[in-house]
Amino acid sequence: MDFGLSEEQKLIVETTRAFVENELYPHEREVERTGVLRRDLIEELKAKAIEAGLYAANMPADVGGAGLDTVTWLLYEKELGRANYALHWTCVARPSNILLAGTPEQREKYLFPCIRGEKWDCLAMTEPGAGSDLRGMKATAVQDGDDWVLNGTKHFISHADLADFAICFMASGEEETARGKRKKITAFFVDKGTKGFTVRDGYRNVSHRGYTNAILEFDDCRLPASQVLGEVHKGFEVANSWLGATRLQVGATCLGRAERALGHAIEYSAQRQQFGQQIGKFQGVSFKLADMATELKAADLMVFEAGWKYDQGTVTDQDMAMAKLKATEMLAYVADEAIQIHGGMGLMDDLPLERIWRDARVERIWEGTSEIQRHIISRALLRPFGA
Repeated sequence: MDFGLSEEQKLIVETTRAFVENELYPHEREVERTGVLRRDLIEELKAKAIEAGLYAANMPADVGGAGLDTVTWLLYEKELGRANYALHWTCVARPSNILLAGTPEQREKYLFPCIRGEKWDCLAMTEPGAGSDLRGMKATAVQDGDDWVLNGTKHFISHADLADFAICFMASGEEETARGKRKKITAFFVDKGTKGFTVRDGYRNVSHRGYTNAILEFDDCRLPASQVLGEVHKGFEVANSWLGATRLQVGATCLGRAERALGHAIEYSAQRQQFGQQIGKFQGVSFKLADMATELKAADLMVFEAGWKYDQGTVTDQDMAMAKLKATEMLAYVADEAIQIHGGMGLMDDLPLERIWRDARVERIWEGTSEIQRHIISRALLRPFGA
């Protein structure tokens, strides 16, 4: 593995970081204080992101994206992760790559408009009673002639209020397994405005202000068979095939925020004077900086090694679980220590540290909790022994 960056990768990092610092940072305070990302601001920044070649850069070149390999994509995500989440996720959108699993007709209707910035997508899996245990979902899809009828509720659905359509995973039947009955899952495209499909406001969130969540309700929502994404009863298969690297994406954005927090802590430690000298000269502070930098370095290596292995076709669930676990827990540690170094000032919203600290909390929950990641890792370790 070559740890050096190519000239193209360096250019992508520089371009993305310049965009984040010049176009996104100036709007962070407004979004953090109001909790609202204005639609006119979204359109303004989206146009700039498209012009800069950063919009939908996660997509393959043959469908209009940047065609980045996984390592380069994670470098790009890391730079975007420095900014307020709502700003970088909404205004520099990365459509879900599960859209690539669609038929040619579905690509024309959903994929390409998202890449051009004409539409937004959202993914709907989680339910009030089904989070980590997605097989426990109760929202159903029942076949009725050539149609499917959807009923039930989804919640914690990110930016569904803004999205033009949802990719919804519904229980569509049952099958017998060695461990008893197991639900079959089917994925559907559901357009906003479809009869029986309602999007309601979700919950107020301590993390990621301006990045909303919603509750989706299905009440005899009727869809034609053409709205099925992938094969009937194969929803998990299509999700596993196309959504595997999202844990690495979470890890990469955590790296960006941790670097920003560490940068503030280093600068403050070098400038702040107490007892006649820079606080960075006190072991109580300098050792914190050393530990923060070391933890960040370790997480960085794990995320990018997993990304490299993803490109080689050798990545395992254990690799991605370890990377996600390490990066998210590292961010929580670095953010907390950065605030401790700043003292009371670290909790004021004049600095981004209290925002990074708040935002860090959700990273250990979504895209698989830390407990689920540990389960994946330990299961892989014990599997050779039949445990």
